[in-house]
Amino acid sequence: MSEQQIFNYGTDHLTAKLALAISNGEIKGILSQNTRDKVLESSKVVERIAVSSKAVYGINTGFGPLCTSMISAVDTRKLQENILKSHAVGVGEPIDSEISKLMLVLKLQALAQGYSGIKIETLDRMIWFVEIGATPVVPKQGSVGASGDLAPLSHLFLPLIGLGKVHYKGEIIATAQLLQEYQMSPLQLGPKEGLALINGTQFIAAHAVKVVQRLENVLASADIISAMMIEGLQGSEKPFHAQLHQLRPYPANIAVAEQVRKLLQGSEIMQSHADCAKVQDPYSLRCIPQVHGASRTAWLHLKEALEIELNSVTDNPVIFNDDLTISGGNFHGQPLALPLDYACLAASEIGNISDRRIYLSLEGNTPGVPKLLMKETGLNSGFMIVQYTSAALASENKGLCFPASADSIPTSLGQEDHVSMGSISGRKALQVIENVEKILGIELFCAAQAVDYHHPLKPGKILTAVHDFVRTEIDHFEEDQIMYDKMENAIQMVQQGKIVTVASVAESTLV
Repeated sequence: MSEQQIFNYGTDHLTAKLALAISNGEIKGILSQNTRDKVLESSKVVERIAVSSKAVYGINTGFGPLCTSMISAVDTRKLQENILKSHAVGVGEPIDSEISKLMLVLKLQALAQGYSGIKIETLDRMIWFVEIGATPVVPKQGSVGASGDLAPLSHLFLPLIGLGKVHYKGEIIATAQLLQEYQMSPLQLGPKEGLALINGTQFIAAHAVKVVQRLENVLASADIISAMMIEGLQGSEKPFHAQLHQLRPYPANIAVAEQVRKLLQGSEIMQSHADCAKVQDPYSLRCIPQVHGASRTAWLHLKEALEIELNSVTDNPVIFNDDLTISGGNFHGQPLALPLDYACLAASEIGNISDRRIYLSLEGNTPGVPKLLMKETGLNSGFMIVQYTSAALASENKGLCFPASADSIPTSLGQEDHVSMGSISGRKALQVIENVEKILGIELFCAAQAVDYHHPLKPGKILTAVHDFVRTEIDHFEEDQIMYDKMENAIQMVQQGKIVTVASVAESTLV
């Protein structure tokens, strides 16, 4: 196996893309000998503290408001098992198994840094779950995102002690059944291990990994689809001029303008109206660099924050040596909660401006492009009701954009008196992104129809490739018929990244 296919937990630098690759089995995550040595030493420190008379939170004391209750050395192991059982209080449908698996990967990266007192055997068992594809069942709801994602992480690690359920080979089965199949026994947790497992931000961070991945695709798709709509509605190229954006040089705005120029390059449609009398376009066309660019800036902010989080130690207390253990707040989800809410708003705005372009395409104000995108309307409603769906999705997103991180409800008898609600931020952001993917699919559906009316003139080479690809699955419409299945085809093209791939391949052939 080559060097590129190995990731060393706890020492190599983790990114969102690498986390996904490990989760998908494209890269193998391992513990190097150096990492094993560090983890072992930290575990020995915890063992020594557990039998000492010095009170250290979570090792020989109770949890939360019970932090002053001393626990005997005999009971420290039972304490760790009890914390997994008592804190596994999540409710609702299970999160996607991919996110659950990402949580395991991210937790391995944090614990393997050697500041948590975890045992090697525990990390090896976590790696085993990742490698055989047995992913713990984790309910969606129950984390307030402050003392770590306590409830979801408790569910994530119940299988270590033989409890809970796992996704395995397309089914949900009891962990006990899985262990029996492999003739394995549940683990016996050592001092602090339960606390190390459930303190952390891995539920929030795993959702953020998916937000970064899917929002990147949404942003790239939005640039391509909006450029196709510019072609279809004979919009102006001038708002994308490089000199204009140098006067307000936000890097993301400049990048969007450059990409749109590239997408329109060599367009026969754009050349056909180069000398028209139209002075300026509505904002949904004219301000694409400013709106898409601002959302891209928000995506980058989350990506950068997430990368710090993925390589951080986020449990509590943190073990430095026998003389220094610190009970701090590295588990608090605020550093991700705020950028996740920012990204949620950024995604919603991409859907908002896309819906406006969809509406614009129906007005019939572009020469050659009929009202409602169909030549004979009256008997036919054309694409009128298609925009109702995008409007409904855009409106739903507005309701989801209230920042979860603006709220805080005290828990743990006031010990945890300010919480981040970042777990809700992550879940909402993914909901909004899913809606935006649908809106963009609908815009693609409409933009392809608008471009058809300029035949035999063609868009630029990249957009011609995209348009041709759309037409392999979706026909041009000239009379009413059932549309939802064709809309779904367009949505799938966006969600699966096919539009971006087709455009990328076509771009690679440009001289």
